[in-house]
Amino acid sequence: MKKSLWYVFACLLAFSLVLSGCSSSNSGSGEKGGSGEKEYTLIYGRGGDSTALDPAVTTEGESFIVTEQIFENLVTYGKDNTEIEPSLAKSWEISPDALTYTFTLNEGIKFHDGTDFNAEAVVKNFQRWAKSKDEAKFAYYPSMFGGFEGDEGHVIKEVKAVDEKTVEFTLTRPQAPFLKNLAMSPFAIASPTAFEKDGDNFTKNPVGTGPFKFKSWKKNDTIEVVKNDKYWKKGLPKLAGVKFKVIKDNSARLNAVIKGEIDLMDGLNPSDMPKVKEDSKLQLFERPSMNVGYFGFNTEKEPFNKKEVRQAISHLINKQDIITNFFEGTAEPAKNPMPPSVSGYNDDIQDYEYSVEKAKELLKKAGLEKGFKMDLWAMPVPRPYMPSGQKVAEAIQASLKQVNIDAKIVTFEWGTYLEKVQAGEAPTFMLGWTGDNGDADNFLYTLLDKDTIGSNNYARYSNEKVHKLLVEAQSTADENKRNELYQQAQVLIHEDAPWVPLVHSKPQLAGSSSIKGFVPHPTGSQSFVDVSVD
Repeated sequence: MKKSLWYVFACLLAFSLVLSGCSSSNSGSGEKGGSGEKEYTLIYGRGGDSTALDPAVTTEGESFIVTEQIFENLVTYGKDNTEIEPSLAKSWEISPDALTYTFTLNEGIKFHDGTDFNAEAVVKNFQRWAKSKDEAKFAYYPSMFGGFEGDEGHVIKEVKAVDEKTVEFTLTRPQAPFLKNLAMSPFAIASPTAFEKDGDNFTKNPVGTGPFKFKSWKKNDTIEVVKNDKYWKKGLPKLAGVKFKVIKDNSARLNAVIKGEIDLMDGLNPSDMPKVKEDSKLQLFERPSMNVGYFGFNTEKEPFNKKEVRQAISHLINKQDIITNFFEGTAEPAKNPMPPSVSGYNDDIQDYEYSVEKAKELLKKAGLEKGFKMDLWAMPVPRPYMPSGQKVAEAIQASLKQVNIDAKIVTFEWGTYLEKVQAGEAPTFMLGWTGDNGDADNFLYTLLDKDTIGSNNYARYSNEKVHKLLVEAQSTADENKRNELYQQAQVLIHEDAPWVPLVHSKPQLAGSSSIKGFVPHPTGSQSFVDVSVD
């Protein structure tokens, strides 16, 4: 960033007097850190605020992009993939029957509050989630581990501290994606001292072991994290801190990057890609596609409890037009609830063709040939899978009018929107999902199994045959067999049509050309631990 001459002179004078640098209010000082890189506070622009900073109690990416800086997991993903790598645990062993996982922990790690990270801390985190019985609060835990302690489907039988550096998980049945699940953002290890002391307020004062410590949160404006000087990985992080700045409009966010007011942004309008490519001071980033944007039905509410109504609307939405008008070629039409990049995808399924006549026939079969009125809930913020949710909602609204379905667009503040949809208040809604771990289970079981109604199954969809297939797939080690089971489940889900899968997008980000080491992760968020700014 450019500084005026008087400011530079003042900095030089101060340096000569007290042998210390000075910095502007929104950038790093230019001092050399232990890594040899310039220390710098990076400003990350985004379209909406976080809903919580306790990763265990949230389900949305605006929170995880922050919590990934503060917390760490037993295991983690590769820099640009979902392969499992060591993190807080340096190694692990799996018993021959795949029912016991024994982790050896790294030693000498401290939480940001100065307390020790050890096996007992891991146990207390899992007890906190498993014993809660609160699927609205800890939505991810039952979605990934089959319920809470005492529930019939709960996968984790026991978590035990063998000694200070060894923790043992015993499962009730094999779970093929167990390690990948442990690496997910919601299962990061927090300071027991902090969450026991703060209770529900822990989400406003998060304490982990990560490369950055929480500093401040000004609602709907800025969250700031600062360098953890006692971080256990030597020479890291390279940045002095990160500020997460809310700028709701995508174009305004890009203008802030161009002016140097922020360094990096997500939610780039696809139509603005040429502007970024043509500017030598900027660079374009593309996040690998591992997502789905969808239009969902509450299958418990009339008339969407009728399969024919859901199928009819599936025939009315022209996905290619949506991609052409709002994605500029940075998306592909979706026909399944999971993307083609995930193993187990069923490409043999034929999508519902765009056909007003077929829609009319199905509505007549449902006794609704004259149409009806409905509410269409639309997201208030841009998301990686849908940069212009309101405009897509308007396109769907226009499509429904062709068969006399009068859709009123409804929206709320982002956190309220998510809470209400989760609670089953929305008759129809627009949402999406970025895969957490690269496994089909994270899409199909997490989002559409009967076990996850009340947590992440916002469609409140229940099919016993689908449930049996998904649980069997979880418990099967053979990858080919798992894929077969997931493909069968997709056939049944497609027939029931609890969603209209819309798109699999390739989210675009823009940033300063001086940013080094930033690699957008397929899961939608990543630590800035080794990012630097020249």
